[in-house]
Amino acid sequence: MKYVCLVYGEEKDLHAMSPARLAKLDADSMAHDRSLDQRGMLIVAQALQSVKTSKTVRRRQGKRLITDGPFAETKEQLLGFVMIEADNLDQALEIAGEIPLAEIGTIEVRAIYNVPGS
Repeated sequence: MKYVCLVYGEEKDLHAMSPARLAKLDADSMAHDRSLDQRGMLIVAQALQSVKTSKTVRRRQGKRLITDGPFAETKEQLLGFVMIEADNLDQALEIAGEIPLAEIGTIEVRAIYNVPGS
């Protein structure tokens, strides 16, 4: 079954890290992704640019509305995601707990919805 691990954290925590600590976090994250790939469990993993670069799109009464940033003020921002193939939720949760950013942020695990008839 496919799961997405949504990686949340506070961008300010990343900006506060020393260059060496940030480089280690990046290296650890890449090593984790490679490990998942070698085990045949990684579908895709991506870090996201700053929330300051994001836009939110809504459509209301046929009109497109675009605003800067996420749709709600939040303490944590979506920093990235890892899409995996796992046997079950327990295995997906175990993998999510291994994501290096889990030490300073939060990982939300969600099963991918299979659209009927697709």
